[in-house]
Amino acid sequence: MSQKGRPRSFDRDAALRQAMRVFWKKGYDGASLADLTTAMGISSPSLYAAFGSKEALFREAVDLYGATEGFEIWGAFERPGSVRDAIADFLRASARAFSEPGDPKGCLIVLGALNVSETNAEVFRDLSERRMSSARDLAGRLKKAVTEGELPETADCDSISAFYLAVQQGMSVQARDGASREALLAVADGAMAAWGPLVAGSGRSAGAS
Repeated sequence: MSQKGRPRSFDRDAALRQAMRVFWKKGYDGASLADLTTAMGISSPSLYAAFGSKEALFREAVDLYGATEGFEIWGAFERPGSVRDAIADFLRASARAFSEPGDPKGCLIVLGALNVSETNAEVFRDLSERRMSSARDLAGRLKKAVTEGELPETADCDSISAFYLAVQQGMSVQARDGASREALLAVADGAMAAWGPLVAGSGRSAGAS
């Protein structure tokens, strides 16, 4: 027996992918219910029956984004090679993903809710936690490189992680503003020029010693 309000041809996965693209382009607050139902090809009752709420739909859309659009970016840390190569690949993959022809520009997790308000507080916190989790994961990969002797013990892994994530998130904003793929790749490559001083511990922690 079909659920009330849901078309027989309803494809939940396809509808979710369309919702992801709307949120990616317009952000949580900018995406109206009409925007979402039109892109998803379903009615409002069908949306609520399938996803529960706009906020729940957004969370699923962000999960899908991370598993698909973010796979190549974060997969850089799963491939063989040095941690330096992994970070360089991470930045260059970000530059490509943020400027993919035909896709919304920038990163949904960075741009989905930049300002907190009464209507998006939980969404803002969720995206903030996802970004902080990424920082912890990157710092963890750097600390593993220290443990294995690939990086010196003086390396401030938390600061290095914060720096390269700030570069990546800034690239997302630049992509949304219209920066070309070539410009973003140049930012990625330029950021790697800071690698030597950063891993040598010449930043905040070294100055405090």
